[in-house]
Amino acid sequence: MRHGKKLNHLGRTNSHRKAMMSNMATSLIVHKRIQTTLAKAKALRVYVEPLLTKSKNDTTHSRRTVFSYLQDKDAVSELFRDIAPKIASRPGGYTRIIKLENRLGDNAEMALIELVDYNTVYTKGDAAVAKKATRRRGGSGKGAAKAAPAAEAPVVEAPVAVAETVVEATPAVEEAPAADEAAANEEQAEKGE
Repeated sequence: MRHGKKLNHLGRTNSHRKAMMSNMATSLIVHKRIQTTLAKAKALRVYVEPLLTKSKNDTTHSRRTVFSYLQDKDAVSELFRDIAPKIASRPGGYTRIIKLENRLGDNAEMALIELVDYNTVYTKGDAAVAKKATRRRGGSGKGAAKAAPAAEAPVVEAPVAVAETVVEATPAVEEAPAADEAAANEEQAEKGE
């Protein structure tokens, strides 16, 4: 039985697998997204997410530990300089795997693995990352009251539509006082004559 053994050997020897994971992790850090097979993407996620967590703590020890996995000074410096501040508020889940069409040559399942905070299509900038800073447990009582506002948060389009209607309604409101002022000016002109 293989209970608890989450390491996918990927049909390679130990040294070949470690070298491949190191190269793929370096490419992911440098390019922010890479295209590979689904099995390799899932194995890479298990390999690279602890390194991203370790990069949040910028000490000499953590830099040396990450370097022992990546073996690339440029990737380590970019990880600690650029990526770590961007993922500092995220409590995990730094990568996203998106399935693609199968490869034409051998029909292998392909996937795109990317760093979550660097995709502006899904995150819509840094504002979406700053929303969730802590994890909260589910349940009843006080937690249920706090969970209700979280359910309303994804609806972003409604305030935008309301703001547009307010902008359109504003000229109509301004025209009414202008008509009142014109009538008042006419009355003053009649009294003055």
